[in-house]
Amino acid sequence: MTDRYAVVLTSINHPTRAVAEIARDAVQLAAEFVIVGDRKSPPDFVQSGATYLDLDAQARTGFRYAKEAPTQHYARKNVGYIHAISSGATVLIETDDDNIPRPDFWKPRSAQITARVVEHPVWTNVYRYFHPGLVWPRGLPLDQVNAPLPEPTERRTIFCPIQQGLADDNPDVDAIYRLLLPIPLRFEAAEPIALRGAWCPFNSQNTTWWPDAFPLLYLPYHCSFRMTDIWRSFVAQRIAYANGWGILFHAATVFQERNAHDLMRDFAEEVPGYLHNAAIRAALDKVSLRAGSAHVADGMRACYERLVALELVGREELPLLEAWLSDLQACSARP
Repeated sequence: MTDRYAVVLTSINHPTRAVAEIARDAVQLAAEFVIVGDRKSPPDFVQSGATYLDLDAQARTGFRYAKEAPTQHYARKNVGYIHAISSGATVLIETDDDNIPRPDFWKPRSAQITARVVEHPVWTNVYRYFHPGLVWPRGLPLDQVNAPLPEPTERRTIFCPIQQGLADDNPDVDAIYRLLLPIPLRFEAAEPIALRGAWCPFNSQNTTWWPDAFPLLYLPYHCSFRMTDIWRSFVAQRIAYANGWGILFHAATVFQERNAHDLMRDFAEEVPGYLHNAAIRAALDKVSLRAGSAHVADGMRACYERLVALELVGREELPLLEAWLSDLQACSARP
């Protein structure tokens, strides 16, 4: 079967350089380019070569999630995922409107990949496999930044239905790094690393997904804004490892020209992560999960119920999760 690609992002800006270049180059993968708008998006937004979903267009999709989810939040991106999946995407690439692709971004991708594997069940600062200096991904517990780096196995082929690409120049680091340490920063073109048992946050800025993992795309709304993709990644890792899947990290295929941010506001939004990410991992480790794609939805319910019990995600999240899972089930039922 020929892969069908889609690229999904959300934006509240007029078309950026990244948006224009993705729209121009998506033809290289015959990819549908889906842009998700929100209440703050320009009313006159136009980008040729893209499917733009403003709030009215999202409502017309008929998706339960589009109807029930609040607006003015990055998690509206979930509507773009469902749209791409319902349109037949078998490889979904997500990014942001300030990440500019390099030529390697447009190479065909495979979920079966040869990589070195880290299986030690410890926090792992994956950025250190790609950079010799002091750097860490947003969401890594601060007391693990300089922890000993596990030695990967020899190269072997592993199924990785979630693959995180890095970003050069303005990488995905936390507000503490941005306030204290130098940027721009570039990663080395090192070999990919697959985690299977080790823990490291991954983001929603340059990440590729295959159908087995599509349910895990879900971004929670009722939590810290700067933790929505990070806590999603912890749920995804827990369920991936229960299924024997790997999470791949590979060298940068984009560079970021970062949109304006208030770093102190970012810091405040990241505090729940600094304080609780280790506890989230410990709690998710205790969730009983069944292997198999048929049990992924139930695994997600169990994981998010645990996050609600920790009072880090609001209970209002659970109906939104059900709407998401219902929409995905409806997509899979279509001929």
